[in-house]
Amino acid sequence: MDAFIEGMKMFAPVLLSGMSGIGLLFSSFRSHIRETENGSENAENKESPADTADSLKKLHIFVGIVLTVAVIMALVSVWTKERSVTLFYLADRVPAYFHGDALGRRFITLTSVIWPAAGVYAFQYMKHEGEEKRFFGFFLLLYGVLLSLESAGNLITFYFFYELMTLSSMPLVMHNGSKESIMAGLKYLFYSLCGAYFALFGIYFLYQYCDTLNFTAGGTLNMTLVSGNVQILQIAVFLMIIGFGTKAGMLPFHSWLTAAHPAAPAPASAALSSIIVKSGVLATIRAVYYIVGMEFIRGTWVQTVCMILTLLTVFMGSMLAYREKVFKKRLAYSTISQVSYILFGLSLGSYMAMTGALLHVVFHAFIKCALFLTAGTFIYRTDRIRADEYSGIGRQMKVTLWGYTFASLALIGIPPFSGFTSKWYLALGALSSETGFFAFLGPVVLLVSALLTAGYLLPVTVKGFLPGKDTDIPVKKEPFDKMTAVVLILCIVTVILGIWPNPLIRFAEQIAASLWCY
Repeated sequence: MDAFIEGMKMFAPVLLSGMSGIGLLFSSFRSHIRETENGSENAENKESPADTADSLKKLHIFVGIVLTVAVIMALVSVWTKERSVTLFYLADRVPAYFHGDALGRRFITLTSVIWPAAGVYAFQYMKHEGEEKRFFGFFLLLYGVLLSLESAGNLITFYFFYELMTLSSMPLVMHNGSKESIMAGLKYLFYSLCGAYFALFGIYFLYQYCDTLNFTAGGTLNMTLVSGNVQILQIAVFLMIIGFGTKAGMLPFHSWLTAAHPAAPAPASAALSSIIVKSGVLATIRAVYYIVGMEFIRGTWVQTVCMILTLLTVFMGSMLAYREKVFKKRLAYSTISQVSYILFGLSLGSYMAMTGALLHVVFHAFIKCALFLTAGTFIYRTDRIRADEYSGIGRQMKVTLWGYTFASLALIGIPPFSGFTSKWYLALGALSSETGFFAFLGPVVLLVSALLTAGYLLPVTVKGFLPGKDTDIPVKKEPFDKMTAVVLILCIVTVILGIWPNPLIRFAEQIAASLWCY
C-alpha cells in the first residue's frame, strides 16, 4: 500500500498531464473528422467569432489549470522526498524503474519552470498559427513524457521515454502542416531515430558488462567482465555518446535542429531549444557518469574524439549562426553551439567543468527560451523572418527588444549576466583538467565563440534602436500582453541568476561532488 501511495505521488503529475493531453487530442481529431464528413453542411452552422473566442478561453483555462496543478505536484514530489518506484519488469534484471535523484530533480524543476512560461506565451501566439487544441494536446502530453524521462531510474526505462519524447514532440514541429514543416518533422524523426539506434547498440553491450543498468554515481561496469573486451566496449560507448549527442545537436548529426526550429511555432521552438535538446545532455550524463563511469574513458581515444567533436560543434555552430540571415535559424545554429559548451564540459571529466556544464544547462534554457519567444513576438507582429528586416523595430517594440538585448548579453557571457558564470566555470574546468592541448584550446574556442555570438546577436539590437534612415517598420505603441510579459520575466530571471548564482552553484557542485567521490 505504501509503495502504491509513493507511486501515485510520483506519477500523479504524469498521469494528469498525459491524460489531459490525450483527451485534447481526441477531441481535436474528433472535431476534424466531423468537419470533414459533414463538409458544406456545417458551413452555415460554423461558430461565430464570439463563440470561437469563448471556446479558446475555456481551452486556455483548462490547459492553465492542468499545467499549474501538474507542475505543483511534480515539484512537491521531487523536493519533499527522494522516491523510488518499480512499476513492473520488462525482462530479467530490467525493471521499469523510477528514481528521483538530485540530477533528475534539477531537470524536472527546469522543465516545470520553462513549460508554463512557453504555455502562457502560446495562449496568445497560437492564435497566429491555429489548431490550438491539437497543439496544447501534444504540449501537455510531452510535459508528462519529459517528467517520466527525467525521473527514470535505469537506462532501459530512460531509453523508452527518450523514444516516446521524440514521437510526442515531432507533431509540434509539423504543426502548421506546410511542406516545409512536414519535411522538418520527418528530418527530426529520422535523425532522432538513427541516433537512438546508435544508443541502443551501446545499451546492448552495457547490459552484458554492467552489474546493473540502474543509474549509480560512478558507474556500474563489472571490470572482471570488461577485461579482454575493452576495445569493443569503448566503441559501443562512443556510439552511444554520438547517438545521444544527436538530440543535443552535436556534429555531424546536427542539421535536424536548423530545419525544425524555423518550421515550428515559437513556443515549440523555445521548448525544443530549452528542454528537448537537453535530453541529449541528460542522456550523455546518465550513460557516461552513471553507467559507464568517466574513469573508463578518461585518457582514451573516446574522450579525445568527443572533445574534438564538441569544440568543432561550438565553433562551427557559431560561424554558421554569424552567416545566417533567417532569425530563428540563426538562433538554431546558436543552440547547436551553446549546447556543445555543455557537452565539452562533460567530456573534460573535470569537477569544475562538470559544475560549469550543469550551470549552463539551466542558464541556457532560460536565455534561449527568452530569445526564441522574442523571435516569435517579432514574427507575430511584423510577419518578417529575417534578422536584417528588424531595423527600427525598437521604435515599435521597446520592451521586447530590451528583453532580447539582456538575453543576448547573457548568452554572450557578459558579467553580471548568467552566461558569464557558467562559461567561467567551463574555462577554469578546462584549464584545470589533465587533457593536455585541449586544456588550452577549449578556453580559446569558447572565447572565439563568445565574440561570434556578439557578432550575430547584437546587430539586431543596434539596428533595432538606431536604424538611421533604413527602416520601414511603422511606429506604434507596443501592447503589454501575455507574450511581452513572459519574455520580460524570463529576461529578468536571466539577470537575477547572473547576480545571485550561488544557490545554483552549490547545487551543481553537490551533483559533481557525488560523481567524483567514486
